[in-house]
Amino acid sequence: MEEVGLLSALPINELVFFINKVVISGLIIGSVYALGAVGMTLVWGILRFANFAHGDLMTLGAFVAFVLTMAMPWLGAPVGLPTAFVVLPIAMAVTAFITILLDKGFYAPLRKTNPKPITLVIASFGVALMLQGLIRLFFGTAPRQMYVTAKDIYRIPVGGRDIVITEPQVLLIVFTVLAIVALHLFLTRSRTGKAMRAMSDNADLARISGIGTAHVVRTTWIIAGSLAAAGGTLLSMDVSLKPDLSFNLLFPIVAAIIVGGIGQPYGAIVGGLIVGYTETIAVFNWAILLRPLKPLVADWMELPTNITFVPTEYKIVVPFVILVVVLIWRPHGIFKGKVL
Repeated sequence: MEEVGLLSALPINELVFFINKVVISGLIIGSVYALGAVGMTLVWGILRFANFAHGDLMTLGAFVAFVLTMAMPWLGAPVGLPTAFVVLPIAMAVTAFITILLDKGFYAPLRKTNPKPITLVIASFGVALMLQGLIRLFFGTAPRQMYVTAKDIYRIPVGGRDIVITEPQVLLIVFTVLAIVALHLFLTRSRTGKAMRAMSDNADLARISGIGTAHVVRTTWIIAGSLAAAGGTLLSMDVSLKPDLSFNLLFPIVAAIIVGGIGQPYGAIVGGLIVGYTETIAVFNWAILLRPLKPLVADWMELPTNITFVPTEYKIVVPFVILVVVLIWRPHGIFKGKVL
């Protein structure tokens, strides 16, 4: 009886709405940013340049999963999972292979000339434009749906209201947690992971010590391409697949990397969640939480109906604000020290 009385005293409608629109939504978009930021920061830490084509690799990986889903729509039914999620390992492998080809075709020849980092950055912009053009050439500009059946929706009743989370959101959260754990074990326990940490710390010393730098570079691209495909596919499963997916992903991912600390995979995870929650909080209508106060307010007073920091259509500016604040307040990011 006491629990029922406590629930009746709480503003359940507003509380559940806040959980659905801020807590869950921030976790979802933050997880996507984290998956993208980890792959991009690994390349940054090992190869010392920002690969601005990473967002387009996320889009490409999602379209690979889309093609496999349309080719084998029945594949997920026997295991009770969405087909797009079942084919995700194949899409990750294909995207990783394409990423290695891109490195061999564009970045590796430039690295042999000992270029300045800005040269590789400009080359990555060229690769991004090429990938965008190819995606639009083969798939057009219309949005696509990754699901061949209806999405499952899970409802958790709380005081007469439901906390709502969808099947792709659950899969995204579970996959992100497993990917983070696997990456941690790989970097700290495996021989290749330790070699990556050594090369990120001092590439010349690692080369002199006999570490196979070519193997390390190839492994870095494989991890980056795989996580890019996973992030793009899982996001597209939650919303829809669009050819311009990278436009809305690249800047938040870069912001996440700088917030967490350039070259820090663990920092990229934290930075991704921070950017995701900051975006969500910025566009949330906080006036909704004031509704329980209405009976306590005098009749001549009127509570505001809209309190948002940023209109939804300007959400893209939030990562820029975060970048400016971090670069002024803590230019090295949250995590400092060794790159990996």
